[in-house]
Amino acid sequence: MLKTFLTKYFMSINPRALWDNCLHVISQNVSEQQFETWFRPIEFVSYRPATKTLLLQVASPFVCEYIEENFIDLMSKVLTRSYGAGVNLKYRVVTDSENNLNQEILATTPSAIEPSKERTNANQSPTILDAAKPQEIDSQLDAHHTFETFVEGTSNKLPRAVGLSIAESPDTSQFNPMFIYGPSGCGKTHLINAIGVRIKERHPQKRVLYVSARLFIVQYSNAKLQNRINDFINFYQTIDVLIVDDVQEWMTAPGTQSTFFHIFNHLFRNGKRIILASDRPPVDLKGMSDRLLTRFSCGLIAELERPDEQLCIDILNDKINREGLRIPEDVVQFIAQTANGSVRDLEGVITSLLAYSIVYNGNVDMRLAERVIKRAVKVDNHPLTIDDIMETVGSHFNVTTTDITSRSRKHDLVVARQVSMYFAQKYTKMPASRIGKLVGGRDHSTVIHSCSQVEQRLKTDPTFCDEIQSIENAFRLKNV
Repeated sequence: MLKTFLTKYFMSINPRALWDNCLHVISQNVSEQQFETWFRPIEFVSYRPATKTLLLQVASPFVCEYIEENFIDLMSKVLTRSYGAGVNLKYRVVTDSENNLNQEILATTPSAIEPSKERTNANQSPTILDAAKPQEIDSQLDAHHTFETFVEGTSNKLPRAVGLSIAESPDTSQFNPMFIYGPSGCGKTHLINAIGVRIKERHPQKRVLYVSARLFIVQYSNAKLQNRINDFINFYQTIDVLIVDDVQEWMTAPGTQSTFFHIFNHLFRNGKRIILASDRPPVDLKGMSDRLLTRFSCGLIAELERPDEQLCIDILNDKINREGLRIPEDVVQFIAQTANGSVRDLEGVITSLLAYSIVYNGNVDMRLAERVIKRAVKVDNHPLTIDDIMETVGSHFNVTTTDITSRSRKHDLVVARQVSMYFAQKYTKMPASRIGKLVGGRDHSTVIHSCSQVEQRLKTDPTFCDEIQSIENAFRLKNV
C-alpha cells in the first residue's frame, strides 16, 4: 500500500521524471545507435492522471511509425512500469513551429498501450503514415533558404530560373528530375531548399521532403538492420517532391543505390518531382550504377558555378542589408576581390565583421576588414596561378613542371599531376576543362578523376595528408 501511494504521489508531482526513468530503462534494452536516433530526441510534453494520457513530442510522423512498428512491446512494458497499467500514449508532431501548429497522433492501441502478438502481421493494424494527413509530414526544409535570399548572378541564372519554374508548377513533367551540380559553397543547398520552401507555400498539400544523401544512407542501414526495407521504401514512395542533397555520397554505397533506384522509378512513373544536388555532374559520379546514372541524366542537368566578383559584391550587400550593417563600398569590394572562397565564406566574413564591431564597439572599416578576413576565409594576397601550383608541387615531389605536363605514366609523376590538378581546382576559379588544358592538354573528366583520387587518398593516408599540408604551407610562404 505504501509503495503504491508513494508511486502515485511522485507521479502526480513529477511525471517528467518518470519519463526520464523510462528513457533510462529503454537505453538499457536497445543499441546505443537506436537510442540516440529514435528515443533521445523525444520530448516530454505532459501527463494527465485523470485520463492516464501521456503526450510526447517527436520530430515527424515517420518517427511515430518506426517506434510503433519496432518498439511497441518495449514501450508498453516501460510505460506500465513507470506510470501504471492502461496508459494512453499520444505523439505530438510540430508541423509549423512559427505559428505553433502541431498534429497529435494516438498510439496504435487507442485505449491503452499493450503488447500485441498480432503486430507481427503489418497488414492487421494501420500505420502512422496511413493515419497522418499527407501535408503534415516534416519536410526538413530550412525556412531561411528561400528564393528571396538567393541572390541571382550570371553563374546561377539558369538553375535559379528553372528552379523557380519548378517551384511554381511542380506537377509538370518538364525538367524532371532536376540535377544540380557545382563546387562546395556555390549555393546548391540554398537553391534546392528554396524550391522546396516555395512549393510548400504554393501547394501546402504536397508531401515535400529534403534529405541529405548521408542521412538517407543511415536510414537505409537502420531499416536493413531491422529488416524493414520494404517499409523504408514504401515511406519514400509516398513523397510528392523528393529533394536529395550531396548524392555523390552514394558512390561507395551500392545497397543504397539499389534501393533508391526503386524509389526513383516509382516516383518518376507516378509524375512525382525529384530534385538532386551533387558536387559533380552525373558523368563523373564514379562508382554509381549505370542504371541510376541514366535516370539522373534523363531530365535537366544544371551547373552552379563559383560566383564572379560582381555576384560576390551583390551577395555581400544582400547579407549586409539583412543584418542591418553599414559597411563602406570600398570594404565590400575589397572582400569580394580578396576572399577566394564560396558563398558560405562570404557570408561568414560579414558575420565575423558584425561580431568584431560589436565586441570592440567600432565601425567596420578597411583595417577591421583586413584583420577579420584573414581569420574567416583563405586569402589570395597574390592569387596562385597554375604555374605557381605546378612549380611548388614539382619542387615537393622533386620533379619538373615539364614532367607534370608530360604524358608519362610513372607513379611519382601521376601523383604530382593529380595533386597539381587538385590544388588548381581548389585555389583557382578556372573550370575543369581549362585546368586540364593547362596541365598537359587533358580533358575535364581527367581533372575531376584526379581530384577525386586525391580526396579519397586524403581520407585514408595520414602520410599523404602531411604532404598535402606541407605543399599548402609552401603556398602560404609565397604570399608572405
